[in-house]
Amino acid sequence: MAKQNNNKKTKSIEESLWDSANKLRGSVESSEYKHVVLGLIFLKFASDKFEERRKELISEGKEKYIEMKEFYNMKNVFFLPEVSRWSFIIKNAKQADIALKIDTALKQC
Repeated sequence: MAKQNNNKKTKSIEESLWDSANKLRGSVESSEYKHVVLGLIFLKFASDKFEERRKELISEGKEKYIEMKEFYNMKNVFFLPEVSRWSFIIKNAKQADIALKIDTALKQC
């Protein structure tokens, strides 16, 4: 019985995610939407790794190196300029030019 309830919850979550994706897609063709979504997924992943490495540097007492690309690259982490960080994207998500900001973020990676 518990398994049935989990399946119903999962289906509901899947439906919600699908509906959300369709709303976000707007007028973009579904065949083109994958490029947008994959770019955002990459940006989020790279930003998470960047922030993780940044915290490492701070915890090691290397605050003066947190804006140096080499200290990220040595651990195979992309250095992200301010405009490419997920926090910047989230902060500006409601701006009219968010698509331009996302394009700029991806080009700067």
